[in-house]
Amino acid sequence: MENIGVLILVVSFLIFLALRIPVAFAIGISALLTIVVSMPFIPSVTTLAQRMATSLGSFTLSAIPFFILAGQVMNKGGIAKRLIDFAKAIVGPLPGGLAFVNIIACMLFGAISGSAVAAASAIGGFMNPMMEKDGYDKSFSAAVNITSATTGLIIPPSNVLIIYSLASGGVSIAALFIAGYIPGILIGLALMLVAGIYSLIKKYPTEKMVSFKVFLKRFLNAFPSLLLLFIVIGGIVGGIFTATEASAVAVIYTFALAFIYKEITVKDVPSIFLETIKTSSIVLLLIATSIAMSWVMSYENIPQEISAALLGVSDNPVVILIIINLILLFVGVFMDMTPAVLIFTPIFLPIVTNLGMDPVHFGIVMILNLCIGLCTPPVGSVLFVGCSVAELSIQKVIRPLLPLFLIMIVVLIMITFIPGLSLWLPNMFDL
Repeated sequence: MENIGVLILVVSFLIFLALRIPVAFAIGISALLTIVVSMPFIPSVTTLAQRMATSLGSFTLSAIPFFILAGQVMNKGGIAKRLIDFAKAIVGPLPGGLAFVNIIACMLFGAISGSAVAAASAIGGFMNPMMEKDGYDKSFSAAVNITSATTGLIIPPSNVLIIYSLASGGVSIAALFIAGYIPGILIGLALMLVAGIYSLIKKYPTEKMVSFKVFLKRFLNAFPSLLLLFIVIGGIVGGIFTATEASAVAVIYTFALAFIYKEITVKDVPSIFLETIKTSSIVLLLIATSIAMSWVMSYENIPQEISAALLGVSDNPVVILIIINLILLFVGVFMDMTPAVLIFTPIFLPIVTNLGMDPVHFGIVMILNLCIGLCTPPVGSVLFVGCSVAELSIQKVIRPLLPLFLIMIVVLIMITFIPGLSLWLPNMFDL
């Protein structure tokens, strides 16, 4: 392999991003420009087209549109308000109670829907006006909402973990799902710690403690929504159904729940399906072009070259992991999560497995790195959605976002160098 392949791939991709060409097209064209150096134009085009077409012929990938559909139903099905009411009953009386409610509601909604953007939009739409009314800084409310929304990508069920399983060559989805619980909860607790300290300094008000009767009522209202987590994860771990079958079960359950809640009607169904088709099309096109680029990199021996370059810097596993984390943090700032996972998993996974790192552990570390990227400009999708919902500019949110961002980095370091945080639960279930 010659360095020209890496140069063409990286430079062309960055140029296309700078020109604001959609990411999927930027990836596909960059891959084509790279491969034409090594083979004639017509075979290059047909080979990439074949790779893109065959990459989507995976039964596992069917779970993604199903989970997206379930998330769309939840977003419009009254689930967000019930989760917020339940969270208020638990942590409302604590210092910074509404900030805690925001975080817990985002964790629960994000986990149920599997979408950070949906969590930021649905929970932020309810919580930002509520927190502002109680005297919280609008920018602080938005920052809490933005960072906590990303926890749903680590706490299962998560589409991104399914994509990582595909990119890694078949790491157990059940193991990845179970592995995400402790890291996701740790991030939530860390965000609550910072939010609590900030709230004490600012002397924000607290909610009144609710009676046991009110608590029980709110719990029962939220219980059907929370039950979905146990149905999906319990079914997968118990071997009752696969992750793909679980996604279909999630769709049936969420539709039933939404109609029972009377939050959606038959007239709403076409718009829900249309939104699902739009989102799924974008995600699947990203997957197709990203897998094509991964094949081009493999054909050009780019992963081996990057591996040799990294190991040439140091053979110390700690140093290598720090470098990989820094690269992934940087990548997360500029690239959407789906293509980043598909492109960089084949590059870094062989390196870390040679260092003795478990693929499940690395999957959680990679996803957490990229989750942090979702909160950072210029491409942070959750940052933009959170600011849009709060009707604030990014500049106003950055200052309160920084301490929350830093605590996420601290948790990332813990998860990277303490494997048990990710692997204890999968090992306990023999996954």
